Amino acid sequence: MSTKIASSIKCALLSQSHQVQQCQRQPLLYSTYRGLFDFTPITNTRREFKQKKLAGYSMDKLYSVVSDVEKYNTFVPFCKKSFVYAKKPESLKADLIIGFPPLNESYTSNVTLVRPSLVKAECVDGRLFNYLLTAWQFSPGLKDIPESCVIDFMVAFEFKSALHSQLSNLFFDQLVKQMEYAFIQEAGNRYGPPSIKSHVLVSNKS
Repeated sequence: MSTKIASSIKCALLSQSHQVQQCQRQPLLYSTYRGLFDFTPITNTRREFKQKKLAGYSMDKLYSVVSDVEKYNTFVPFCKKSFVYAKKPESLKADLIIGFPPLNESYTSNVTLVRPSLVKAECVDGRLFNYLLTAWQFSPGLKDIPESCVIDFMVAFEFKSALHSQLSNLFFDQLVKQMEYAFIQEAGNRYGPPSIKSHVLVSNKS
């Protein structure tokens, strides 16, 4: 790794206020997910995962991958079918079927699109979930590496069934990591190798 890239990554790992000053990044929504994206209270059966990551693709390229809901069934783990309708520049609706033993269920999502910075999906009709939210925010990355950006990723869900909630404890970590990795891998399939190796900046779960 060159001294230039190493120095840039060190800058990205500093506190957010220092990042804004030194790396010229816009304010991120990571610290304000609760106010902006969260519309239900945390319960004992609800799971939540948040991660901030520096990635080696531009905002626009990663936005293009995450917003391509119609093709989720080709690269997102456990997504068996994905059908998009009511598509507009700023939103769409999607019917998805997820399947992993012992579950095989369909649900409808309302997807909010703000190119190239935000993709947010909320489950509005499903037998499996009381609540399901995924949110991706993309912000400028390293000022000297245009093909980079910072990803703020969040997934939160609550099953309607107590049994499904117990099962989720067994696969939750693996599921969210596989899901996030799938989008980075798909970016690689579409646009080639990343400009830099991805680096996790902040990560937490509940």
